[in-house]
Amino acid sequence: MSQSYTHITDLAKEVQPPDEGILTRTLFNDDNVKAVIFGFGQEEELSEHTASMPAILHFLQGEANLTLGDDSVEAQPGTWIHMEPKLKHSVRTKTPVVMLLLLLKR
Repeated sequence: MSQSYTHITDLAKEVQPPDEGILTRTLFNDDNVKAVIFGFGQEEELSEHTASMPAILHFLQGEANLTLGDDSVEAQPGTWIHMEPKLKHSVRTKTPVVMLLLLLKR
């Protein structure tokens, strides 16, 4: 078996959204990227914060409201967002959510 790749068959099955709270699990981390899967319970909030590096949010399940700088956007399965470093953002779920976060290291 080669050690030069990581294979995940179904990202959405890597975390089960809890009834309450937020679960996270790092799926991959090297010098270039960190991949973290999030499971959010319904009506949970990740309060406004920033990241020191570019980031990508990919919503796999559920619906959420996001703030991105001064904008408010809706997320649903398939939503993909790229954020530049230091962009203020927050997540508020409407339903249980599974989201992949990719932190792009420079």
